[in-house]
Amino acid sequence: MPATEALVAQAAPATAPATASLPPAARPADVASLDAILAALYDVISGPAGQKRDWDRFRSLFIPGARLIPTGGPAGQPARAVVWTPEEYAQRAGASLERDGFFEREIGRSVDTFGRITQVFSVYDSKRTLADAKPFQRGINSIQLLNDGTRWWVVSIYWDAERPDNPIPERYLKK
Repeated sequence: MPATEALVAQAAPATAPATASLPPAARPADVASLDAILAALYDVISGPAGQKRDWDRFRSLFIPGARLIPTGGPAGQPARAVVWTPEEYAQRAGASLERDGFFEREIGRSVDTFGRITQVFSVYDSKRTLADAKPFQRGINSIQLLNDGTRWWVVSIYWDAERPDNPIPERYLKK
């Protein structure tokens, strides 16, 4: 087992499903830098209506045991979070992304790194088509990453949408 695969296998949480396996091989350019993996994350989920997404490319960005955690809930109600694996995200969100069209892009970023770990607040906006004058949604993706010395891995993405009672602070809108 190459050193990277050994590190990934060791890094998978003990609570990861027994069926967790190594992700498909990543495109080297997608995982070569922090900028590259963030660009790949946004690129792989974006596309016009009717376009299939490359879910193997998506899966290749995540360490085994990775999680995607959207937050939400009705106004005035307690917030809730749903925890998905990358595979569950592809299954649950994939059909609507492909059916309706979806383009998400980064419009601001805040980065903190300590050793091998990096935390990114990546501010996004979402549109159905590139020609849309205004996004239908904005928010912040809190992305945790690992640099194992040979590539970048997404460990988790935890996000919340902007709302009237939850505006994005200006300090996060800077690149």
